[in-house]
Amino acid sequence: MINRLLGHFFAVAGIALMASAPVQAQQKFVNVLTGGTSGVYYPMGVALTQIYGKAMPEAKISAQATKASAENLNLLQAGRGEIGFTLADSLSDAWKGNEEAGFKTPLKKLRGVAGIYPNYIQIVASADSGIKTLADLKGKRLAVGAPKSGTELNARAILKGAGMTYKDLGKVEYLPFGESVELMKNRQLDATLISAGLGVAAVRDLSTSVKIVMVPVPADVIAKVGDPAYQAATVPAKTYEGQDTEVQTAAVQNFLVTHEGVPADVVYAMTKSMWENLDKLVAAHAAGKAITKDNALKGSPVPLHPGAEKYYREIGLVK
Repeated sequence: MINRLLGHFFAVAGIALMASAPVQAQQKFVNVLTGGTSGVYYPMGVALTQIYGKAMPEAKISAQATKASAENLNLLQAGRGEIGFTLADSLSDAWKGNEEAGFKTPLKKLRGVAGIYPNYIQIVASADSGIKTLADLKGKRLAVGAPKSGTELNARAILKGAGMTYKDLGKVEYLPFGESVELMKNRQLDATLISAGLGVAAVRDLSTSVKIVMVPVPADVIAKVGDPAYQAATVPAKTYEGQDTEVQTAAVQNFLVTHEGVPADVVYAMTKSMWENLDKLVAAHAAGKAITKDNALKGSPVPLHPGAEKYYREIGLVK
């Protein structure tokens, strides 16, 4: 009798679970993979969660602080995020499977959403260090970003273009922006290389605390990097306190990327709502001013996600 009752109970429970399964499956999750909290990706990512929350009120939206580009791409490949920020060179390395850049195999599940703003390579030295050129970095203490981050890959590339490696430096610190700036304030670092949008909070903070020098990256060094993702650019005068002249440097485009497992309707909603709410990204960080539809589809090494393609077709960017 007891066995029959238990059997009946489990059968009813099983039917109830089966009945609720489709409801559970309809719950949408959007995890936005960003970067360190003192960079640009994080405030932009938080702004995206607010935009997506209004566009998809039925979805559970979150922003995750990460080590940025390489970690974001590996997480997307593993299905542990729905959209993430990345630099163009990291994205290219991920698609090809460049193990030295942190990708053991080609990440072929990645799909493009949008080209956004450029990252500027900002090499900031304390005036006391005597560093004025890339060659002056020899024997000095330099922070290069978190290990295998987009910033750190940029640091390797720029040093390579200048005919140098980490071995030429006095000390290499693998630190996020905020921590490197704190060490510079305490005279424990000579310089930091930051790859981010202009007006990054960490550099603004540093420039109001100590006298800084922005180290130029000349066009011939950029050419020697040998990667078309690196383009010549200029940091305008007065971007930071005490920076009175414009500075030549390199820029690398940023992208928003998803993966093939994210439903087309979700990616469509993310793409459409972002482009219709650019003012909120500008409010989150000044780098948002550089986001334009003209660059949405330029230079991505990965295929466009069908959900994003639907939106671009609607507005005439894809024929």
